[in-house]
Amino acid sequence: MDISLQNIEYRYQANTPFERLAIKDVSIDIPNGTYMALIGHTGSGKSTVLQHLNALLLPTEGTVFIGSHEIKAKQKNKNLRQIRQRVGIVFQFPEHQLFEESVEKDIIFGPMNFGVSEADAKVRARLALKQVGLSEEILEKSPFDLSGGQMRRVAIAGVLAMEPDCLVLDEPTAGLDPRGRKEIMDMFYTLHKDRNLSTILVTHSMEDAARYADQIVIMQQGQVVKQGTPVEIFSSVPELVDMGLDVPEVVRFQRKLEEKLGLRLEKTYLSIEELSTAVAELLRGAPV
Repeated sequence: MDISLQNIEYRYQANTPFERLAIKDVSIDIPNGTYMALIGHTGSGKSTVLQHLNALLLPTEGTVFIGSHEIKAKQKNKNLRQIRQRVGIVFQFPEHQLFEESVEKDIIFGPMNFGVSEADAKVRARLALKQVGLSEEILEKSPFDLSGGQMRRVAIAGVLAMEPDCLVLDEPTAGLDPRGRKEIMDMFYTLHKDRNLSTILVTHSMEDAARYADQIVIMQQGQVVKQGTPVEIFSSVPELVDMGLDVPEVVRFQRKLEEKLGLRLEKTYLSIEELSTAVAELLRGAPV
C-alpha cells in the first residue's frame, strides 16, 4: 500500500493560546513494500508524523494519501476506520495496552471491533501468535501471567490480527536487552518480507535503521532535512555529527580504520561482515 504525505503541517491545540507548531511542510513518499526508518532527536516531529499515518492526527495543512484514501486538511474526512484497519501501529511498550482476561480475548478484540466474526478472529489470533513465535497453549492464559517479553509479543499479535497492509513501529524495542531487541526486530523484518508490508520504523537506534531499512528520513525541528538509502545517509558522518546524531558502530570503526591505514574505502559498509571482506580484499591488493 502506497503512502504519501504532501506538505503536511500540524499544530497542537490550534487556535488556542497554547498552540504549538509540531511539523511543517513535511513531504514523504512511502511506496508499497518499503521499509523506512524515521530518525531524529526527541521533539523533532517523528511521532507526530507517525500519528498521521493512520489518522490518529489529521493535518492542519496538506494532504495525506493512504492507499486510495485521501485525508485533506480543513475538510471532513470519511472512512477513517478503514484507514485505521489497514495501518497497524505498535507503540512503545505495547504490553501496557493489554487489558482482557485472556490472551485470546485480547488479540481478537481489535478484529471484532472492526466487524470480523468471532470465529474468524480466533483463526487470526492463532496465526498471529505463530507469527510472533508464541504457542497456542497460552491462548487461555491471562496476559498478565506471562513474562514481559511474552506480553509484548501478545500485544504485537493483536496488531497483526488486524491484518494491516502497513506496519508502523514506534520504538518497538524500548526497554529490551540486546538479544530481545534483535529477536523482535528480526521478527518484524520477516513479517515485512513475508507479507510484503510497508513498514515505517521510528527509532533512536542507528544500528536498526542501518540494518533493516531501505530508506531513511532524518527529521529536525519538525521538518525533513534529509532522505536517502542507509549507505547515502551514513556516508555523511560529519553532517550527522553536526545534527547531533550518532552513526552505526561499524561506520565509526570503518572511519577509524581508514584514518589508521591512511586510505579511504570505496564505499561505506553497514555490516561488519561486508567491512571485513572489503578489508581482506584490500590487504590482498584487490580494489575495494
